Formats: sequence, C-alpha cells, structure tokens
Amino acid sequence: MPKSQDLQDLIVQVRRDIVRMVHNVNSGHPGGSLGCTEFLVALYNGVMELKDGFDMDGIGEDLFFLSNGHISPVYYSVLARRGYFPIEELNTFRLIDSRLQGHPTTHEGLPGVRIASGSLGQGMSVAVGAAQAKKLNKDPHLVFSLHGDGELQEGQNWEAIMYAAGKKVDNLIATIDRNGQQIDGPTEEVMPMGDLKAKFLAFGWDVLELKDGNDLQAVIDTLREAKNRTGKGKPVCIIMHTEMGHGVDFMMGTHAWHGKAPNDEQLATALAQNPETLGDY
Repeated sequence: MPKSQDLQDLIVQVRRDIVRMVHNVNSGHPGGSLGCTEFLVALYNGVMELKDGFDMDGIGEDLFFLSNGHISPVYYSVLARRGYFPIEELNTFRLIDSRLQGHPTTHEGLPGVRIASGSLGQGMSVAVGAAQAKKLNKDPHLVFSLHGDGELQEGQNWEAIMYAAGKKVDNLIATIDRNGQQIDGPTEEVMPMGDLKAKFLAFGWDVLELKDGNDLQAVIDTLREAKNRTGKGKPVCIIMHTEMGHGVDFMMGTHAWHGKAPNDEQLATALAQNPETLGDY
C-alpha cells in the first residue's frame, strides 16, 4: 500500500476533482462523493488485489461494484488516478457523448466499470451474483460493494441480503455509507433506518462498524479486518459512518448538497480548503 501521506495527497486531489467536475456542468452529486473519498481511495490503492489492465470478466482479481451510482464523481476520479483511463477525460463529465455520464454505464466501454448503476437497490444483487461466480470459477478473490444508507429503503436489497447469508456467500464485503442523509432530507425523517447492525446480524451476516469513515487509517484497518473475516461461512458487512460533504465545510452536515453544484464563489472556497497536490486535470 502507498505511504499514508501519498494517500492523503490523493484524497485531497480527488476532492478537488469532484467539486470541479460538478461545477463545470452545474450538475452532479458532490455530497456523497466527498464523504466516500477515503473509502474509495483506500480500496483502489492497496486494499483490493487488482490486475494490470482491465477486462469485464475480472477473473483472478478482486471486483468492486458501486451500487449508489450517483456518486460517480468520486468513482471516476479514483479510477482515472488509478490509471484506468486518462485523467484529462474528467473534463468530459456529464457532457453529451461522454463516457463519464452522471451514472456509470457500460455501453460506452469505460475501463473500470462493469455494471450500469444508479437505479438504487440493485448493486447488492449484482455483487452477490459476482461473488457466487467467483466461487464457481474457483477464483479465491473477493467482491466489494458500496451502498447508500437511504438506498436500503429499497426492498430488493433485503432479498439479496437474505440470499447471501442463506447461500453462505462468504467472499463478499458490502459497505454501507451511513451518512444519515438522502436527497429529501435526513434518513431518519424520510424513513427511519433503525439499527442497521442488528438488521444485518439478524439476516445472518458478519458485521463490522466503522465509526469514522473519513479517517483514512480507520478505513484501511476496517477493510483489512473485513478481508480477514471472509471465507468463514458468512458475507461481511461494514457499516461505515461518514459525513456527507466531508472536506468542504459548507457542504457538511446537511442533505442540501446531495445533488447540487457549487457556484463560482463556492467552488473557489472548496478548492481553497483542498489545495492542489497531484495536479489538476
């Protein structure tokens, strides 16, 4: 895994990418993207076992599926800076005929992306199926997935969660971004989530709780522990508490920036709080 300072520099640069992409087209979802930056940077830069290059089958490497596809800005930035496609292509975010649409798609042939996502509630089913395919292929690698907490209000998740435990899909690590916010307001006001840890435990999963998902070392340690718990007969869930909009002070603590772009002045403020480290695209 790269040195901690290198990863911290990457985190800051990814945050710059996120706010610049969304500002450029006055469209997109910065809040959840900023909140999940540490997670995706850690995942793609030391936690997952990845091959050089990209193919859709993903045999002989770990896989990741982004279920809450609206946080595509952080996904695209991390993929580009990991070398899946040119960093300069971030300039095309959400433009007509771009490969970088608002929700990730596969028909454009974008390296790093194996499913179209954004229709919430579907990523868990895909991840479970991919994990079972790994087992059938006798591939010892793991499947990782990321889901929003508000997304769990979709019933399809719970069918997949029940199935994964019932079929002992123990090469799966599903992370829930527990930021407590969704597009219409706090999750506890829109639809109370209750005790998510107790729910997953009741469904037969092994559950880890990450108290600060914006602490890089805590993210790395928890992901490593999750990997250690695979192969023991149960799928693994990480309930990851994050701050929506983390790293940009005026975006934190509110659902208002779930799907809203900063204006010129707000962009300047956000960039000042995240000084350039690795070079802007």
